Amino acid sequence: MRLHSERTGHGPRLVLVHGFTQTGRSWRSLVPTLGSSHEVVLVDAPGHGGSVEVVADLPTGAELLVETGGSATYIGYSMGARFCLHAALARPEAVRALVLISGTAGLDTAAERAARRAADADVADRLDHLGVDAFLEAWLAQPLFGGLSPAAAEIDDRRRNTAAGLRSSLELAGTGTQASLWGRLPELTMPVLVLAGADDAKFVALAHRLATGIGDNAELAVMDGAGHTVHLEQPHAF
Repeated sequence: MRLHSERTGHGPRLVLVHGFTQTGRSWRSLVPTLGSSHEVVLVDAPGHGGSVEVVADLPTGAELLVETGGSATYIGYSMGARFCLHAALARPEAVRALVLISGTAGLDTAAERAARRAADADVADRLDHLGVDAFLEAWLAQPLFGGLSPAAAEIDDRRRNTAAGLRSSLELAGTGTQASLWGRLPELTMPVLVLAGADDAKFVALAHRLATGIGDNAELAVMDGAGHTVHLEQPHAF
């Protein structure tokens, strides 16, 4: 069982991990810049794109991620940040540096996690009912993605995903499945960059908490003119 990936460029390796409903190709607009001085590895997360048949929870997916990417700087957005955080804690020898975009170390209580799993189960049921195309339109219409242009949203690429793959991702790697990792953040000794968009108040607060919890090796960047999808809304600043 391996994760699908695409590689380009030469130099120090960057492994990029996308968010829910995306694929590795969601980073394509950034590849010309990043690939001019780095080897860039675009990974399809479990249940997505070319990894649609890979069924994995966050710890297993993190192991698969490191098997795919090897020794590198790992850059994860949203769901991808959860995978990258797990990878950095489980396989710190492989994660030379870490970038967490709109990420979290988990919900604090069992009750919060149970409520989130129930909410994600409702999302999965809605996905089955609507089908992928209609679900994606509704998903991207959320205020969370209000700053994302239609071009940057790349809905045609997201349509490569399947209902079964997205359901498995929600059920196994959704936020409600993530153990609280806040107490383990001081274990991260590699350089960490924590990014959030200034227009996304919830994840700005989480970014501050992440950077504080990690310690002196963490740098916090809150980017103006961006919401949840920082890297796609402000690609040049990113």
